[in-house]
Amino acid sequence: MGIKQVKLSVNELTIGMYVSGLDRPWTQTPFPLQGFYIRDIDELKKLKSLCNHVYIDVVKGRSPVATKLRSYDGVTGGGKSGPTRHVDTAPVTVPVKPIKVQRNQYTEVKPLGREVKKARDLHQKVYSAVADVLSQLDSEKFYDIPVAETRRLASDMVDSVLRNPDAFTWLSRVQETDEYTYSHALRSSVWAILFGRHIGLAKRELDILAMGVLLKDVGKTKLPHELIIKPDRSEEEQKQYERFVELGVELLKSADGMEPRVLSVVRTHCERLNGSGFPQHLMGDKIPLLGKIAGIVTFYDTVITPRGAVVPIAPSKAVARLYELRNIQFQEDLVVEFIRAIGLYPTGTLVELNTGEVGVVVEQNFERRLKPKVMLVIDALKQPLKTPRLLDLADDDRTKQALIDAGKVSLADVQKVEIARDLEPGSFDVDIIAVRDNYLLSTEKKGLMALLDRFTR
Repeated sequence: MGIKQVKLSVNELTIGMYVSGLDRPWTQTPFPLQGFYIRDIDELKKLKSLCNHVYIDVVKGRSPVATKLRSYDGVTGGGKSGPTRHVDTAPVTVPVKPIKVQRNQYTEVKPLGREVKKARDLHQKVYSAVADVLSQLDSEKFYDIPVAETRRLASDMVDSVLRNPDAFTWLSRVQETDEYTYSHALRSSVWAILFGRHIGLAKRELDILAMGVLLKDVGKTKLPHELIIKPDRSEEEQKQYERFVELGVELLKSADGMEPRVLSVVRTHCERLNGSGFPQHLMGDKIPLLGKIAGIVTFYDTVITPRGAVVPIAPSKAVARLYELRNIQFQEDLVVEFIRAIGLYPTGTLVELNTGEVGVVVEQNFERRLKPKVMLVIDALKQPLKTPRLLDLADDDRTKQALIDAGKVSLADVQKVEIARDLEPGSFDVDIIAVRDNYLLSTEKKGLMALLDRFTR
């Protein structure tokens, strides 16, 4: 069934409706997501204070005539989660301590061209280190686990993301389809560092988080491969699968130099706010902060790049699924801050502009998340461009706004370019990896030329 939108006065809104459009730009509101379910009275009040009317999706949510709000079957574990489970859509009543967000903790961002070469080399080292850890565990040579090397590389990865978040994000978006567990752990760790960077976690906390997420799935080496990849597990099989968390903790305890707080991240990354997680069914603040973060990034990466999928799904859909579970499986303010951290259009997202052109998000604008740099590869007529064109949406907007402010043109004379929607990877036969490689190569060359220029002045 297609999307069916109905224009509605804000006075007619009720809890359970799905708001898909507003009478003003989303960027002029505090809502972090473009499209959401109305969950409580506070959201109703907020909508009424901001808008006169909105558009609701009567397929996704409650219609003006009483329609029962659909329940949500969510993923509760890491990897493919076996049998779908009914998840209670009622918000959690367990009180949780609000997170402390320290803005502008990491303000210095190195140019992408200077960081990408370091990030590429480090990416391969980290990937190899995770593979080494898993292979040693698989062979039961616990004494050979390279704990110190993995810790050092995790810390180096944190440093790289702190210097330029885009460099590592690009490299981690490449899915190694035959080594899902390795690549999932690496990608999840990058999301965790990006998130931790955004909320201002101390470098020490980021190191612990990165290593914990890198090693969160080591217990799967002790489970039958058929069980791990099975799409529909029975209840008994699901219980056996969930043992991977405790198995992982026990394995890592045997490694010399393994820190207890790293083990805590591994132990709690599958726990959920409402107690529906495993293995201990912890609730609320019984789950430590780093465990909550690990759970969010694990869920997000599992949704955006599910095991066995031909192509990942559009990031906005993954974000929407995560947002639906706020204050149910995941702490609400953490969900909101995670969405702000990665943006609706993470680096590597295929997008369509309001001009009809199609491109790939190649670099973030951390001050204006909805205005990243986009490499245009398809024109408004949906024909491939002979030469891709880089468009900095933030710079384009500033230039046009300056002309308007100076009275040289009117708003009606210029078209503000915006991202209209993100697309499923593979749409229009766009090779995102090729776009990435070409862009990174060009930025590396620019970085090298800038460095040479400094020494030849």
